[in-house]
Amino acid sequence: MDILCVGHAAYDVVLSLPHFPQEDQKYVLEQKTECGGGPAANAAYLLAKWGVSTGFMGQVGQDVYGRHIILELKEIGVDLQLLQVNDNNPTPYSTILVNNKNGSRTILNVRKPPMPLKNLDELSSKLNPKVLLMDGHELGASLKALEMYPKAQSILDAGSVKPATLELASKVDYLITSKYFALNFCQTKSLHNDNDAASCLQKLQQLGQAQVVVTLGQHGLLYLEKGKMLRLPARPVVPVDTTGAGDVFHGAFAFGLLKGFRLTKNLTFSSAASALSVQQPGARTSIPKLEQVQLF
Repeated sequence: MDILCVGHAAYDVVLSLPHFPQEDQKYVLEQKTECGGGPAANAAYLLAKWGVSTGFMGQVGQDVYGRHIILELKEIGVDLQLLQVNDNNPTPYSTILVNNKNGSRTILNVRKPPMPLKNLDELSSKLNPKVLLMDGHELGASLKALEMYPKAQSILDAGSVKPATLELASKVDYLITSKYFALNFCQTKSLHNDNDAASCLQKLQQLGQAQVVVTLGQHGLLYLEKGKMLRLPARPVVPVDTTGAGDVFHGAFAFGLLKGFRLTKNLTFSSAASALSVQQPGARTSIPKLEQVQLF
């Protein structure tokens, strides 16, 4: 496989509401969107959809949601030889509330603590991926993959500050954080001021030797190039649903690494993919075709 994605898989139910719900009210909805979810699993789905030989390493339960996720990933062409199916741990489940006024999403994730993956010995040298994409949810598997494939370019999708993401941040080539990770880690209230943003990027850089990128949603992204802070503004689109936008960005970035894109081109390309995705509901259901991204 060319790219191995390691991390979280879940089953998503997306509900669109006219506004954020008020307590003790009843809402009648005419439709919902259901599909598999999870940062690394969504990225693997995108890569397979774009014709890349991709594997996913993570876990699901022996239940209807797990079976749906397996079928969905198999049908798009994701290699699941490293997927663990648990008899006693149910598949994580997410209800996602989308505010139709601005496209923002609120995620309610139900899951038990994940069981340690038992199939780490199956990470053989025969797989030899060129890119590793990790979301921090499977620390043991991620560390094993980094050890087994030292020549692979590695990406960490760091959504929140926790021991696993901090440990992996010191070992990867590309550290791509959410604004929440950056604000929390840097103990700052805003990244709109250039001095605060530059200071935060330098602090993130000290976690390891990674190329640092901070995604800011509708405000674009920040990144360091040769020690200098640069901003890339977001594409001017009207968001319908921001669910999975970050997963699309990270999957597209892994694609760009595989194809040898230079950093700025890859960030521009990945931002375009993410901008297209927020104009459709759901996560996997909003993944654009590769040709659409190239035209956009």
